[in-house]
Amino acid sequence: MEIHLAGSRPTRRAPPDYFTGTVLQDPIIATEQPARLVSTRVSFEPGARTAWHTHPLGQTLYVISGVGRVQAKGGPVREIRPGDVVWIPPGEKHWHGASPTNSMTHIAMQEAFDGSYVTWMEHVSDAEYSVKVG
Repeated sequence: MEIHLAGSRPTRRAPPDYFTGTVLQDPIIATEQPARLVSTRVSFEPGARTAWHTHPLGQTLYVISGVGRVQAKGGPVREIRPGDVVWIPPGEKHWHGASPTNSMTHIAMQEAFDGSYVTWMEHVSDAEYSVKVG
């Protein structure tokens, strides 16, 4: 058994190669094989978002505060709020982040496959991000 005490692992700024705007990440857990869970608390300032990406075994988002947005490639931009749970199937290209005027924090949970839990792609353009929520 391992216990990670609150505050024992520092908050990190998300890398600009994979995020637009100010995004802070607080690690929750990254298990070692044979377990494969990776989970992070992610806080987005207004307008901040991920780049397009996929997960080999899918991803679950649990929104804990604020107002956010999420989109699967080719689908509508959807608004997400506290208590919402988003399931992104394996291999589905998507992005998520805060709304233009509100911050948003979620817990991101995904499993690694052969040591990989995400494939990053191009940044979400301002035009893609600014599409009307629907």
